[in-house]
Amino acid sequence: MSISTTIGSIGRSSRRWLPTLVTSLLFLTVCLSWGTTWLGIKIAVETVPPLTASGLRFLLAFPLFLCFALIRGDSILFPRSHLGFFAFVTLCYFSLPYYLLNYGETHVSSGLTALLFSCMPVFILIFSALFLGQRIHLSQVMGIAIGFGSLFMILRSQGMTLAHDEFAGVLAIVAAAVMHALCYVVTKKQGAEIGVITYNTLPIGLAGLMLFLIGLGVEQPDISGFSARSWMALIYLGLCASVGGFIVYFFLLKRLSPVVLSFVFIIFPVFAVIVGSWYEGQPISHDLALYSTLLLIGFAITKMPMENRLRKED
Repeated sequence: MSISTTIGSIGRSSRRWLPTLVTSLLFLTVCLSWGTTWLGIKIAVETVPPLTASGLRFLLAFPLFLCFALIRGDSILFPRSHLGFFAFVTLCYFSLPYYLLNYGETHVSSGLTALLFSCMPVFILIFSALFLGQRIHLSQVMGIAIGFGSLFMILRSQGMTLAHDEFAGVLAIVAAAVMHALCYVVTKKQGAEIGVITYNTLPIGLAGLMLFLIGLGVEQPDISGFSARSWMALIYLGLCASVGGFIVYFFLLKRLSPVVLSFVFIIFPVFAVIVGSWYEGQPISHDLALYSTLLLIGFAITKMPMENRLRKED
């Protein structure tokens, strides 16, 4: 075999593997971005009240989304027939859930917040059965039982007494996961034809403005008292986690099956627990590692029947 033939073979092999490598790196980027989001929220709410922090995050992200819409020539307006759906997305995907997450992290660690939110795909499964008529398999029911049983043991092993503040924080985070799950299912039913830039741009801008103005009135924050660390966290959340994570996620959505991509929600809590443990100076106990693994395995099981069906269809 000649040198030129060998070089050509290597080049063709590299071209075949390069897209897979890029996709894998982008998948890891999303996991890291969303895995560090929870620590970013924790740092932001150290000196910025939850409502104000939620609003500032989206106000920072809105100009970039608007630029993308202008560059791509996408409309930022929902169709007139979808104005009710537009209000639903603005309130139930962006406004209320992100305030609840910010509020929850004032009482719950960033790692535990990520674990609590990782149950969101389970609620998607339940709402899909209720509103889309999708069948829930026995193995999925077992996965749900394992996941929530492990979550209960995590709360117990972490020594959470579920006093008023802690209990309110846990409820807020779970409520945010439920609302996001409902929004995903309703979007699949009513908003599948709406482009992703249109879907995000104006709702993020309006949600940010509403949350910030309500925060000014209710929380009356002392803006001069916001620490540099909190400002940096808000910038990271607005530009990297919201915009960067969004762009990469929807880029991958066109290249990976939804089932494979949904495992982001199983993987990012691992990063969140590790990063949060490092930042908060709390070592990961054996119980937390064990129950977290069981929780993520349980929630992963809920996806397997769907994946098997997709393979059969292929």
